[in-house]
Order: sequence, then structure tokens, then C-alpha cells
Amino acid sequence: MADHLTIGEFSRRSGVSQSALRFYERLGLIRSTRTGGNQRRYQRTELRRVAFIRVSSQVGIPLEE
Repeated sequence: MADHLTIGEFSRRSGVSQSALRFYERLGLIRSTRTGGNQRRYQRTELRRVAFIRVSSQVGIPLEE
């Protein structure tokens, strides 16, 4: 799982709070996998999705779109 990040690592790298990441996941905007201990792990490629979400939000595009 070297290409996977914990939610803390993902939050630091993306600049988005952990609660926002969980919210984005509930909306289906990003995806995570779970470990045997039920901890979230995000693929590094999801960082691009979060960057896109942040930019879209800044220019006024609602999350629903």
C-alpha cells in the first residue's frame, strides 16, 4: 500500500481538512479503501480530484455539479 495515504497524510498534502475529505467521500466525489482495521486509505491519484474540487469551488461551481 505504498501508493496509499492515510487520511492525515492526505489532508496535509491536499490542504483540506479531514472532515471535508470525509464529506467529499460521502458525496461520492473521492474514494478510499479500507484496511483490515477499517481505516481509510486514499490513492495518491485522488489528490488531483481534491485539487479540482477546490478550484471548482473557488470559481463558484457547486459540489453537486
